[in-house]
Amino acid sequence: MKNFEDLYSELRKKVAVSDPESGTVALLSTGVHAVGKKVVEEAAEVWMAAEHEGPERTAEEIAQLLYHVQVMMLAAGVSLEDVYRRL
Repeated sequence: MKNFEDLYSELRKKVAVSDPESGTVALLSTGVHAVGKKVVEEAAEVWMAAEHEGPERTAEEIAQLLYHVQVMMLAAGVSLEDVYRRL
């Protein structure tokens, strides 16, 4: 099972090698604005799943939101430590 730190490490590695097959690398290349739109979209999907689709679907949507938030972290140059200092 992957945790938040594992996911961040995995995404950083994909970006570091600029894997041309990586959806993460492709998304990052679209810039902060496009990544931000995905974050907002995923947040809305979390809300809708929680309202109407139950815990399992909500967990799936939360996982997608966490992924997109981490892509935003990479796009904006924000580290895990930056975030953790503010929790």
